[in-house]
Amino acid sequence: MSQSRENKSVMLAPLAGVTDSAFRVIAEENGADKTFTEMVSVNALRYDNRATYDIMYHSDLEHKSNIQIFGRDEDIIEEVVKDKINILPYYDEICFNMGCPAPKIFKNGQGSALLSDPHKVYSIAKTLVDSTDKIVSVKYRLGINEDSINYIEVGHALEDAGVDYVILHARTREQFYQGKARWDEIRKLKEDLSIPVIANGDVYTVEDYINILEQTKADGVMIARGAMGNPFIFRQIKDYLAGREVSRVSFREILATIKRQYDLSLAYKDERLVVNQMRKHVGWYIKGLAQATTFRKRVNETKTSQEIFDLLDEYERYLEENYDREERSNIK
Repeated sequence: MSQSRENKSVMLAPLAGVTDSAFRVIAEENGADKTFTEMVSVNALRYDNRATYDIMYHSDLEHKSNIQIFGRDEDIIEEVVKDKINILPYYDEICFNMGCPAPKIFKNGQGSALLSDPHKVYSIAKTLVDSTDKIVSVKYRLGINEDSINYIEVGHALEDAGVDYVILHARTREQFYQGKARWDEIRKLKEDLSIPVIANGDVYTVEDYINILEQTKADGVMIARGAMGNPFIFRQIKDYLAGREVSRVSFREILATIKRQYDLSLAYKDERLVVNQMRKHVGWYIKGLAQATTFRKRVNETKTSQEIFDLLDEYERYLEENYDREERSNIK
């Protein structure tokens, strides 16, 4: 591991079904420099869609959160940004998604589908920049597939349009999340652009953070799946950057964080919805702990928050009594 400790930003990526207000608060408390909402459709926001406003919920505990939007119609983007987003004082930045690989988004010509037309990329980015005084960033991929890798051309279109910085997920749309992220491509983009480039893809540990920066020379790192169930990664990176010993994470802290995320979610969401949505989070959090599979199954059978909290207390007692004798340790 290199001993270079240049302090470059570390961000929580926008993740559908993951980066709600509760998780953003926890990531921020652990040291994330920026967080982002789940993707917000400008089309839905234009018509004051209730579910979209739920996605945009912002807690008073958040100080570093920003909004990510997607769409393809410049007129709608301009209208929504001017009328619905510019008035929100707690978002300093608008991130535009040009990387989502989801079939429904792609078929509508949004997300990563936009990469097929760099002129359209420029037009959307220019519209966005001209519609707001907020910071503007764009998150995108290498291209749609191996035969259409055009991230350098797209990067120049975004730079020419005046965006403040770009985030490159070093996979194609066709790859989705398979295979290995190609960090060398991020390096090439960084060498070619004058605006900042943020590296994204396959960062799960402090070592990954160090290595991706060394290999790409990027201006920062955005962590996506590596933060799912592990918001502690932001604190560990900050430990390293401060020259401290990288802190370890005990099962007690993991379970306490799960409880906090439940509490934060219950403050603004219906209990039944929270119980359902948190199931996947619990599975991510406890992965690698003793009897995690059994406990996860029991969590999936709960119907109320009280049942969840009782079960978490029971699991903590079990780990306190047995973790020393288990094959898997209590440390992530």
